[in-house]
Amino acid sequence: MRIISGTHKGRRISPPKKLPVRPTTDRAKESLFNILVHQYNFKDCVVLDLFSGTGSISYEFASRGVEKVIAIDQNNACVKFIEATSETLDMPIQPIRAVVLSFLERHTNKYDFVFADPPYDFNLEAYSQLITMIFSRNLLGKDGLFIVEHSEQLNLSDLAYFKESRNYGGCVFSFFTW
Repeated sequence: MRIISGTHKGRRISPPKKLPVRPTTDRAKESLFNILVHQYNFKDCVVLDLFSGTGSISYEFASRGVEKVIAIDQNNACVKFIEATSETLDMPIQPIRAVVLSFLERHTNKYDFVFADPPYDFNLEAYSQLITMIFSRNLLGKDGLFIVEHSEQLNLSDLAYFKESRNYGGCVFSFFTW
């Protein structure tokens, strides 16, 4: 896994093999950030990374200069890895060990970007619940973007706030906005 661009461009990060994760591929991550960099200025943005796993997306946002990233994962080893890596690279990432839906139920901050990469066994109802919670709790800023990574077997286009999807070799990013 590597950081595609920004202050840590090209930096390779090697997570422990035992982590129960499926990191976003470099190709998919590069494609996603090529879209975002042409539409948004990351400088003063605050990001919420849900189901953060290895922290790959968090590192990418932080390397590109966002103000802060909150990375949520329920796996303690993942949280410790993100914490150690962000400290080593001096990145503004705050990892939190929590069950995502429970965290969202009690959280009130607003974010410019919310990224979610739930396990691929998440079903349509669970995605709908996640999206509803983000918007009903007003966790996304007025011009914010909610990005959901999912498999190509799942179609989220009928869910509320859907804007568009992009497919990158089996990995799909669906975008949701106000």
